[in-house]
Amino acid sequence: WSNGDGPTIGGYAEYDATPENCQAADTVKRPRDGMSEYAAGHTDPHSALGIGSLSGFLAAKAAMQKYNIPGKLKLMGEPAEKVRGAKPIHAAKGYYDDMDAAISYHPFFTLTLANTTIWDTHVGAAYSIVYSFKCDNPETWMRAEHKSGSVLDAAAWAVTPAQASVRCPGATEAVIEMHNVAKKFKEHLVPTTIGGCINETILTLGQATSDNQCPRIGQILIVMRVQDPETAEKATEILDRNAESIAKMCGCTWEKIWVSKSRMGLPNHVMAEATFENFKIAGAPQYSEKAQEYAREIQKSLGLEPMDKPLCEELSELQDPREAEAKMRLMFPADQVYFTSDDYADYTWQTPTVRMYNARPALKVPSGYVYPSWVSSATGGIPEMIDPTMVNAAQIIGMTIVDLLTKPEILKAAREEFNERTGGGIGGSKWVAPLCDYEPPVDLKWPEYVTTARGEDQWCIPAKGDK
Repeated sequence: WSNGDGPTIGGYAEYDATPENCQAADTVKRPRDGMSEYAAGHTDPHSALGIGSLSGFLAAKAAMQKYNIPGKLKLMGEPAEKVRGAKPIHAAKGYYDDMDAAISYHPFFTLTLANTTIWDTHVGAAYSIVYSFKCDNPETWMRAEHKSGSVLDAAAWAVTPAQASVRCPGATEAVIEMHNVAKKFKEHLVPTTIGGCINETILTLGQATSDNQCPRIGQILIVMRVQDPETAEKATEILDRNAESIAKMCGCTWEKIWVSKSRMGLPNHVMAEATFENFKIAGAPQYSEKAQEYAREIQKSLGLEPMDKPLCEELSELQDPREAEAKMRLMFPADQVYFTSDDYADYTWQTPTVRMYNARPALKVPSGYVYPSWVSSATGGIPEMIDPTMVNAAQIIGMTIVDLLTKPEILKAAREEFNERTGGGIGGSKWVAPLCDYEPPVDLKWPEYVTTARGEDQWCIPAKGDK
């Protein structure tokens, strides 16, 4: 949306959720009405991310119209963050290059980052790959035996019942071996860091029944979160060698399908400072007695003694970015540069970008206790608990956009810092170019949640009792 010539400010909403995390906005564990508990749900929650960001941009638009502030707002729709899917592709296509600055918002994931902006320690690189194994010629598995003079002849082979034959291992075995090797080789793939990891999930397995038919296709998604692309490239080389060996061992061919190559984040102190100034104006999220009551009901449903004030006090406190940085640095070695991963990093190399976090509901933890994951999902859907997060984010984002449009000195300083850190801006001597050299993997069997003539089409096989 444009209101005449002026700076372009970017931001985004995210369109994804997490399979197997369906939870009602309730104080007890249960899926949303009419759905399986294995359907998708918002855990972070990206629902609050999207509404908070959109509302901030709408607030800025209203201010621009009322006060005739020139400029352009560009709110991107970003799917598939959970597999680092969209932003690396959008960056490579140049969708961010016209932005004079960008705002990356997320509800916090740790109290250390409640109500602040990231100063230095941004996210690391992430690679996401599907290894696809196919067994299109299982009949060749024992052919070498015939050539070496086996008593079995071709005619006998042709009429041997499947249940009486030696079966080619096939794609299921290949995926299982790839999964096991990825697990066992983790310490041989990437250096040990805090917040770095390799995770895997099986997307597709052989669709044959268990009657000694050879499974023909299997696919496993492997996501690595590491410090930098160089580390990811070395790990990928090892995984490729493993896939080649496993394919031969199981009578398969293999293919590598890229899902994501996401860069590490680039700091911008000017953007972090300018945004935090608006944290000071808006304050932190504040929670009503009704929100506290919901939190007590959750504790009661878990068999805990309800607390008088169960929501963490830190939720309603600001943290200076430098102080938050110092606290976070205590969590990992001094030589570690990056922490965790998120594909927002692909904004940071295309335009000056701030990464901001505000509080989302979090309950105090009784000594020796750990809350089940459904609690976090539930509090992300109860209006009295999650609305303060979204409203607060919208206020901060909206004010920051207006500042960027009306205070050219901020954009000038942010661009100068960006150019210095990249060695001259986009294409500079220290700039890291987009890593995406692949087509969007839209044809894979991703989870779908659609209603068809057959009803609700879930991606999973329902368990007994599911509806």
